[in-house]
Amino acid sequence: MKFGFKFSNLLGTVYRKGNVTFLKDGNTVVSPVGNRLSLFDLKSNKSETLQFTTKHNISCIAVSPDSSAAILVDEEGEITLINLISKTVLHRHDFRKPVNCVSFSPDGKKFAVCKDNVILMYHAPGKTMSLNPFSLYRTFYGAYNDVTCIDWTDDSRVFAVGGKDMNTRVYAAVKLENLVIYSLGGHKDEIVGCFFEKDSLDIYSVSRDGTLNVWDCDTDLDDLKSRAEFETVPYSEEFVEETELEEEETKASKTESEVDTTNTKILYTRTAKHFFNKEGDFNNVTSVSYHSATHILVTGFASGSFQIHELPDFNLIHTLSISEHKITASAFNVTGDWIALASADLGQLLVWEWQSETYIMKQQGHFNGMSCLDYSPDGRYIVTGGEDGKVKVWNTNSGFCFVTFSEHTAAITGVQFTSNGHVIMSSSIDGTVRAFDLHRYRNFRTFTAPRPTQFSCLAADGSGELVGAGSEDNFEIYVWSVRTGRLLDVLAAHEAPVSSIAFSPNESLLASGSWDHSAILWKIGDEKGARETIQIGHDVMSVAFRPDGKELAVSSLNAEISFWDVQTATQNGSVECRHDIGGGRSQTDRVSAKTSSYGKAFQTLCYTADGEAIIAGGQTKNVCVYHVREQMLMKKFPISKNLSFDAMEEFLDKRKMTEFGPSALIDMGKEDENGTALKLPGVRTGDLSSRSFKPEVRVSCIRFSPTGREWACTSTEGLMIYSLDSNLVFDPYDLDIDVTPQNIRKLLDNKDYSKAFIMSFRLNEKKLIEEVVEHIPHTQIATPTSTRCATSSHWLSCKS
Repeated sequence: MKFGFKFSNLLGTVYRKGNVTFLKDGNTVVSPVGNRLSLFDLKSNKSETLQFTTKHNISCIAVSPDSSAAILVDEEGEITLINLISKTVLHRHDFRKPVNCVSFSPDGKKFAVCKDNVILMYHAPGKTMSLNPFSLYRTFYGAYNDVTCIDWTDDSRVFAVGGKDMNTRVYAAVKLENLVIYSLGGHKDEIVGCFFEKDSLDIYSVSRDGTLNVWDCDTDLDDLKSRAEFETVPYSEEFVEETELEEEETKASKTESEVDTTNTKILYTRTAKHFFNKEGDFNNVTSVSYHSATHILVTGFASGSFQIHELPDFNLIHTLSISEHKITASAFNVTGDWIALASADLGQLLVWEWQSETYIMKQQGHFNGMSCLDYSPDGRYIVTGGEDGKVKVWNTNSGFCFVTFSEHTAAITGVQFTSNGHVIMSSSIDGTVRAFDLHRYRNFRTFTAPRPTQFSCLAADGSGELVGAGSEDNFEIYVWSVRTGRLLDVLAAHEAPVSSIAFSPNESLLASGSWDHSAILWKIGDEKGARETIQIGHDVMSVAFRPDGKELAVSSLNAEISFWDVQTATQNGSVECRHDIGGGRSQTDRVSAKTSSYGKAFQTLCYTADGEAIIAGGQTKNVCVYHVREQMLMKKFPISKNLSFDAMEEFLDKRKMTEFGPSALIDMGKEDENGTALKLPGVRTGDLSSRSFKPEVRVSCIRFSPTGREWACTSTEGLMIYSLDSNLVFDPYDLDIDVTPQNIRKLLDNKDYSKAFIMSFRLNEKKLIEEVVEHIPHTQIATPTSTRCATSSHWLSCKS
């Protein structure tokens, strides 16, 4: 049996950190989600998460003007060059230091990388005949602190950068007579954004304290004079550095009278100064974006509000508050009609049309992570419950959340669809079990226990008439009628908190697992009260029925999965999973990864649709698939390779080890974000009260789709979907009624190879194209000339 599932999509998380941008079509938003990249097509209402990953969380992205390539920069300064057409990785380059921002020139021939106080300019890949995709063109100095933002003129000859030294500097990207470097001050805080006016050298600079300066240049773009003597000289890094320093020294040695008499350099004059904090609520600018064609400026603040102004008169158009958390990123589309706004604290991404004042898209993941999920009977929808007390329903085809229920006041512990797919049941530690109607989008029934208690698990029977929930406090199981809302039975036999319950698919049988080292089979209905106790020997973490209801799988704390016959309550077999769970060593662990893995176990189980295999996940980055009959490991899925999470590597770096132990355990007395983060015993998601913490990758729930074509798991990364249909995409080109596989094969039989070859490309099926190519005799292929090669390669690249 092959288990050929591959990563298909990432739902539940739309934004983590970094900047967002639009593609050139103006309809697709590009958003960094951890160490992955997500594309949200607003025209076709679909989202897609690309399969490749970076080593750490993505901190900034840049898309080429033609939207054919993109550059991703992670937190540690590694750059990944990707092709957005084929959606593959082309090259990786490590700068070994964090990169603050990266930007392509408008003509697409160069891109600039801002690292510390240095600007590195490279030739854009594919624009020059070079084997190295990242060929250094020039290096620019002059800033006294980190560079935070960059913008280009429309002709790509000049760019401006702003930094933490409160200055905006204008650089010449090419050798110019009347411009080398020009520094603009006038701010009392770090620069958040600087922007050129359209077809002009006029600049707008915005600082974090809410100040906008308008700078007017006395020289037009067309009046910038190039140096003819430098046109034929290749630029090397050492040559540029020496030349820049000589020119700066020459410029500094000139007196004001000499500058005025020669009048060869450009001159900037501040014509206006505006403030965003006139009312006192907009005093901390966190993001800013400007659309030069429409002269519209959008500014996001730490208070969760954003303002839209028209420049240069600074006329306020609109103000809106979208949350109580800061807006960390903003971007305009090509036409300037849509504004993308993102908040890292909420994980929220929205697109706002400022002219009609309406939302084009508003998506937000769970605030504190996901805890449970379930598929609808037809496999089209997935419901998730989060630790923020919200229940969200996602469309698996589009990848968007279309309804959110917020009636719960505490973390969700279980969700499940009923058999008809129209009702969602959810349990929470707030002491309620709620039923939600997907037709009217409302909470139509609430179930409670006679005494206040916290529910730890949930299950609904196959008919949708009964719902049960297990308690953490009084160790009881409550069963209600969904139709009447009446409490039917209270099952009391466990002596410890109930960890998991499940209804049998075929009969009125309820299985429950508890920390009292036992699993109990309960008869529900006419024979209620009858039960069969199964002694496991260790704390039970999860129970699951096989789809035919004849076998029960139990996961225990000793990292073992045991299989039991439901009719006879005898054990059919077991799987030892201790060596398969794996795991890494945390920065604060005093023991090795192998030793710490002994305390881990699988906390969630799920059978495949055919019942031949079982999927298990827990407090580890691996999801394991076991063959039930053979009782052996079939496949192991690493959920994440993101090194920004804790405990991802088995061995700690020797550079982080000291004579006193791991360096993370040593308190250096720092009061910043790099302070010591000591984890309290038993904490799963990290100590939120510490100065800094790194979450660990864990899987909280796994479910298999009823269609048998995909499975999903809720993890620290989000809702991850693994599918068999990731490559089955039918995308025809210029399709006609006569373009069919049968007609293509007839053309091959008639030896009309050229027509069959063209028709196979129009149908755009990979296997059919391969079949046609293999049937073409090599004698029919003429030797191509250089012109034909270039034309064919260009056509094939466009086609791909």
